[in-house]
Amino acid sequence: MKAEDILATYFIGAGGIGMSALERYFLSKGLTVAGYDRTPCELTERLRTEGALIHYDDNPDAIPTACRDQAHTLVVYTPAIPAEHRELTWFRANGFEVQKRAEVLGTLTRSMKGLCVAGTHGKTTTTAMAAHILHDSHVGCNAFLGGITKNYGTNYLVDHKSPYVVIEADEFDRSFHHLRPYATVITATDPDHLDIYGTKEAYLESFRHYTSLVRPDGVLICHRDLELHPDPQPGVRCYDYGRTVGDFHAENLQIGGGRITFDFVSPLGRIDNIELGVPVSINVDNGIAAMALAQIAGATSDEIRRAMQSYSGVDRRFDFKLKNDRHVLLSDYAHHPAEIRQSILSLREVFDGRRLTGVFQPHLYTRTRDFYHEFADSLSLLDDVILLDIYPAREQPIEGVTSQLIYDCLRPDMSKRLCHKEDLPRLVEAEDFDVLVVLGAGDVDNYMDKLKEILESKELRA
Repeated sequence: MKAEDILATYFIGAGGIGMSALERYFLSKGLTVAGYDRTPCELTERLRTEGALIHYDDNPDAIPTACRDQAHTLVVYTPAIPAEHRELTWFRANGFEVQKRAEVLGTLTRSMKGLCVAGTHGKTTTTAMAAHILHDSHVGCNAFLGGITKNYGTNYLVDHKSPYVVIEADEFDRSFHHLRPYATVITATDPDHLDIYGTKEAYLESFRHYTSLVRPDGVLICHRDLELHPDPQPGVRCYDYGRTVGDFHAENLQIGGGRITFDFVSPLGRIDNIELGVPVSINVDNGIAAMALAQIAGATSDEIRRAMQSYSGVDRRFDFKLKNDRHVLLSDYAHHPAEIRQSILSLREVFDGRRLTGVFQPHLYTRTRDFYHEFADSLSLLDDVILLDIYPAREQPIEGVTSQLIYDCLRPDMSKRLCHKEDLPRLVEAEDFDVLVVLGAGDVDNYMDKLKEILESKELRA
């Protein structure tokens, strides 16, 4: 289907963070946008106010008339949607153009210069940083992000004059193989999604293939610590990056007093006196990668320096809800053992000497089954652990796979307990906490406002 033939788009899984960015893109084009999601949420309600027609009943009869024209309707779905979904089945049976979200993004990287960020972790923050720098610069950009940026309150940025599109390249279901990046960063390749890939070797092979998709006139930037053998096409410029070594790296790194500053060393031009707007340790690496992409796209040193300081972060990525001498409360989307480890180590640097308690909601039965030892190792870096039940997302339960697997492998001498998410507010009310971080990609974040209210109430009573 040619772009000019599309008059309506229908999204199956309309409430997904990545899907919603595409919905906003098509709304900005003046197209009819409609779709289905299983349950309403804040994001779907916001999309409805922006003009999207979203319903919550898997029923082909609920598909709006404007989306029933096979010649002019593009149907977009996420890999998490089951094959037997009734609406998806109806569209396929009636000859509609049906594409995965990643295929649509891939089309955009063919018509624009795609600046893509791939990796097991660090994708969303690095993508959001790069998009913020470019959006705030003379270069401009379009952006499809995996989280809601605090600078803009959205996961989609539009600039019809800019040739660049910033995209979070998702490895789930090999989605990133649909992209054709002009420049890409790979942040990490710690194995994940083994329910899809089966083995570590297959996971790494998927990233190797991704490196071969960079345009011949493009750029590949890999973190130095990757267990990866890239396979770029002839003509691709290849760089590496790291915190203190690499083609792109930091010098004169200073961490303390709630600030992080450093000088950015780059083959494209050194930039002194960088200050992180979100001063957590992992953002040094994320910031180096984001600044590298911004330099490649043509942002100036002054624009990069200014934007790095004004960057405010992404919802659920080191998202501080409360921070004072008595209580610290934050949410972090970390849901892979390597992410959790880095999150905890970063918090240790910022809050040296304070007692650190983590609430963790495991995400997916398969991920828990495959990595429960590694989860326990990372969580054992905390002083206290509160383990919630597994968030199933798209999966059915697996016999014998519960949070107890992680609990039994935690450091034996540490404070630890199991808790149902519904009981978490009562637990926080009953006990006192210093630094409390809520970890995971499930729905426990829905309790953050209540936890903040409880801690603030304690401060008023003190």
